[in-house]
Amino acid sequence: MHIHILGICGTFMAGIAAIARSAGHRVTGSDAGVYPPMSNQLAVLGIEITQGYESSQLNPAPDTVIVGNVMSRGMPVIETLLNSSIPCFSGPEWLSREVLGHRQVLAVSGTHGKTTTASLLAWILECAGHDPGFLIGGISPDLGVSARLGTGKVFVIEADEYDTAFFDKRAKFLHYKPQTLVINNLEFDHADIFSDLDAILWQFHQLLRMMPGEARIITNANDDNIRQLLDMGCWTPVETFSSLESSSATWTVKAEVLPSGCEQPRSLLKIMEQQGQSAEVAWQLAGNHNAENALAAVLAARTAGVDVETSLQALSRFSGVKRRLELLGTYGGVSLYDDFAHHPTAIRRTINAMQPVRTKGRLLIVLEPASNTMKAGVHRESLASALEKADQVWVYKPAGLDWNIDEALKELHGVQTCDKPADMVAEITQYSQPGDHIVVMSNGGFQGIHTDLQQMLSCRT
Repeated sequence: MHIHILGICGTFMAGIAAIARSAGHRVTGSDAGVYPPMSNQLAVLGIEITQGYESSQLNPAPDTVIVGNVMSRGMPVIETLLNSSIPCFSGPEWLSREVLGHRQVLAVSGTHGKTTTASLLAWILECAGHDPGFLIGGISPDLGVSARLGTGKVFVIEADEYDTAFFDKRAKFLHYKPQTLVINNLEFDHADIFSDLDAILWQFHQLLRMMPGEARIITNANDDNIRQLLDMGCWTPVETFSSLESSSATWTVKAEVLPSGCEQPRSLLKIMEQQGQSAEVAWQLAGNHNAENALAAVLAARTAGVDVETSLQALSRFSGVKRRLELLGTYGGVSLYDDFAHHPTAIRRTINAMQPVRTKGRLLIVLEPASNTMKAGVHRESLASALEKADQVWVYKPAGLDWNIDEALKELHGVQTCDKPADMVAEITQYSQPGDHIVVMSNGGFQGIHTDLQQMLSCRT
């Protein structure tokens, strides 16, 4: 069968493409913007990509078209598709129909940490011999790809609350029908889709209403918004986790910083259960947020029959996820990291996780407000406080912003704003010194600034 995917280079749709290809289908697709890591994954799979959304790509007609949520009415290919008799589905609907119906679905949801937690969970199951299927919004070098069909019973999915398609405005995760659901945390995000936090809670409430009574929900015990969600109605047993020692959670985790011998932070995880069970493991990630991600993955794996000790052994060999505080290398004596943070909470957590290595140099943050929510200025009041522990900050000012970045950051010392990435690269290269740590934060391509920094720092004399 020939499947054509519209919007194929998004993380979710690229995963759909990989799974469809593994299932034996011929897969093609189109998109308006192409950048790593998903473009690299599609190239390795040999999937032909058309640039743009002209209607000619439907001639000859494919057997099925899968429509990404970047598509909208008025696009030539969409109008041609709707006027044709070609069967079309959203990505979540196709996945539910063709893949998830006969699998044990373990879904990871929440505002922050979905990709890391889902990657950890899939890796644990892989190490335990389950050969899981998975679809994750990022790539872990350990797994090699963002999505895989798998031959085992279990399927891990990053359960996004973003809307499904232009013809289906429900959250994606309402299609998945999970037997295990992780909710890491809940905050307001996706302001282009949701009017407020209540609108997000309502989507999660619909998901909880669909959960079987014999399923399992795993949540952060110290998140007030999750407690509000559960108070709206929950008919499924709940297991809780926390990184706070004073928490009443079923399970707690503590992260102790370890000497790493390199520029990548490391920590010792100590996991404790209310009834006295405890275990610990050294691993390559740092920060309390990653400790919570790890514990959530361990608890989710238990619902698939993986014991805690086996999970911890897998964690000890986990090397991380691309674009999640990923160390790209050291250039001219300066360590350069790539991070996906695009929300004040995520920015703050990444900066906190970097504190253990600051004794060897300064922490320099380079931020692109690329998400729709950041562009709209929804979080402008909390952005400065999220950045305050950095030694120096550069913030890109893209055209068309609805708010004044300079005004929002006026109380923050050591910050520069710039509307040209090339100028930022020149300033950062001149300012940085051997031993410094540069963290580039963006959920987009940032106009290739990572590569430019690598080149300029390497050539510096």
